[in-house]
Amino acid sequence: MKKLKKNTTIQILSLLFLMAIVLFLLINHDQITKPKPIQKTGFYFNTIISVQLNDTDDTTLLDGCFALADRYEHLFSRTLPDSEIYAINHADGKPVTVSDETIELLQLGKDFGRLSDGRFDITIGTLSSLWDIPNNTDTIPSSEAIKAALSTVDYKQIQITGNTVTLRNPDTQIDLGGIAKGYLADAMKAYLNEHGCHEGIINLGGNVLTIGPKQSGEKYHIGIRKPFGEDDSDVITTVDVDDKSVVSSGRYERYFEKDGKIYHHILDTQTGMPYDNGLNGVTIISDSSVYGDALSTICFSLGLEDGMKFIESMDGYEAIFVDAQNELHYSMQ
Repeated sequence: MKKLKKNTTIQILSLLFLMAIVLFLLINHDQITKPKPIQKTGFYFNTIISVQLNDTDDTTLLDGCFALADRYEHLFSRTLPDSEIYAINHADGKPVTVSDETIELLQLGKDFGRLSDGRFDITIGTLSSLWDIPNNTDTIPSSEAIKAALSTVDYKQIQITGNTVTLRNPDTQIDLGGIAKGYLADAMKAYLNEHGCHEGIINLGGNVLTIGPKQSGEKYHIGIRKPFGEDDSDVITTVDVDDKSVVSSGRYERYFEKDGKIYHHILDTQTGMPYDNGLNGVTIISDSSVYGDALSTICFSLGLEDGMKFIESMDGYEAIFVDAQNELHYSMQ
């Protein structure tokens, strides 16, 4: 056998070296080309908000998301004295001119009121203030006080003309807490998509919104918190989604217990009392977070049987009901 010439040996070794480099680049392509996730956390709407972006290292996009959170809190909060909702609530029935975003959210609130026959009502502010569940430890309002508060709850009292809002009943109080977070999550996602970000997670407590399918093809695994579990890491089940909203509402979120009975923040607009209907929680999977926000409350208010019929009558929505024994019930889609 003839010996290989020295130059030939060098060429073969060089070729093998190049092939090794190409193979290394192919195997590690994702790690080389894909930026590390970036994340930012803040506190708005009485909730810890977290945004993680997987396909960009541009931190100004995170700043933009939280600028939206700050802006919307100063539009929609009913407790901040400089907010537009505060101005409407304290106008003694006089007209108030507000932003396009506030008009859009109020219109959505009225739409959900009609859809739910008033079970979801954004004029619940006087009643929710009466209960004051976040700060209440053991006080049950009197039946007289509840009756007086209920007399102010009627979304039809909101009159909208252009950008002007008038409360026909000056004692009515708007509370957008049931849909404001969902509206913010949708706005954040639209902002990120517009600026070229298409992979990540927006987490606003009970509202989780995934941004686009992952480049890897893997699904987002979203845990649903176990009712009355020790913390958020104690999950009852997980859902695998792509580019979807996952919103949960339940009596375990904000509540107090007295004489063995739980009093929670989801209030019946007919009785003025917290719902006691055999449910611990409802999760809605949908494209829109603001719709998931409202529908989770509506389905909870309807109870398991009627809530299941309601959500199954709507295209594009899935639901998971958790009953009082923490048994899971899935809608059919």
